[in-house]
Amino acid sequence: MKINKILDRNRRDFTAIYECEHCGHIYEGDGYDDTYFHQEVIPEMECPECGKKAGKDYCPFVPKYDDNKII
Repeated sequence: MKINKILDRNRRDFTAIYECEHCGHIYEGDGYDDTYFHQEVIPEMECPECGKKAGKDYCPFVPKYDDNKII
């Protein structure tokens, strides 16, 4: 899965539109804006439609704020 667009943000929590790189399935889901979520969690998300995970070409977003910054 990859983030297509971030719809709403509250501190580090966000709601985004996720898109599957394999089948193009789109759905709305929640997330957390830190390095771990972008580099570890999103690539391991399985598409609810086809069941596949992100490929090796996945390019993670960079968090809006540094991980050590308190928001």
